[in-house]
Amino acid sequence: MKRTAKLILIFSFVQSFALSMSAQYINKAVEIWPKALPGDGEKKESVWKERPNDGACFFDVSNPTLEAFTPDTAKSNGKAVVVCPGGAYAMLAYAKEGQEVARWLASLGYNAYVLAYRVPNNRQGALQDVQRAIRLVRGKGATEVGVIGFSAGASLSCRAATRWGEPAYAPNPKDKVDTLSCRPDFAILIYPAYLDEGPDHTLTPELTVTKNTPPMFVFGTEDDVKYSGPSTPVIMDAMHKAGAPIEVHYLTRGGHGYGMRFGAGLVWPSLAAQWLTTLSKKK
Repeated sequence: MKRTAKLILIFSFVQSFALSMSAQYINKAVEIWPKALPGDGEKKESVWKERPNDGACFFDVSNPTLEAFTPDTAKSNGKAVVVCPGGAYAMLAYAKEGQEVARWLASLGYNAYVLAYRVPNNRQGALQDVQRAIRLVRGKGATEVGVIGFSAGASLSCRAATRWGEPAYAPNPKDKVDTLSCRPDFAILIYPAYLDEGPDHTLTPELTVTKNTPPMFVFGTEDDVKYSGPSTPVIMDAMHKAGAPIEVHYLTRGGHGYGMRFGAGLVWPSLAAQWLTTLSKKK
């Protein structure tokens, strides 16, 4: 009897692990660099792990992908958003800050694409990946392409919004995708990190904010003392000084890493949806 129970437990674990691994990608993911990576980096199989509070996560990505979530045809607005999960540039909270967000965007009528960018510790590679992703999505015929990111993914989204004039990789003139603009039409930053890496927590030097920086929506909380607490007012100040449009929601409490699941994570989606509607009316 004990042997049978042990076998059942083992089978149950193996079965749940197999289901978990097969369920990482909900939709078919496509490589964003079908040939060689910029710098001739080596492509390896990505490493997935489950985390209790985050669900499926990437802990090693060397072959970046885009996973598409499409709205009902009748609801589609023709626009698209590239979703950048966070994870300190060390991992990606792919389910919580990627797939769940993409589903929400699709419910609003947007074509949403979750970007699995290169990690760990490859900020330059991540910037190359998001610039390439924006171009790829634009090439699919989207009338507008925005970015949304969480924590380090918000840092990456902000870098995309402020460094679009500086190619992170040498575009291939024979590749039509690389001839398209990598400037996002708008950026949504949720509990952004790493925007205050200048002296005395000033704006991170690589972020070039001008009047041509695309509109931003930023959501952070004061008690998120390491990340959005200092980053939110810094980017708000830079955008105001440059005369670039920004909407900021800065709560007293909320913490970090809530995605869309609890607490402040139940607050920002409706505010962002309203901002997106207002943004569309202005154009």
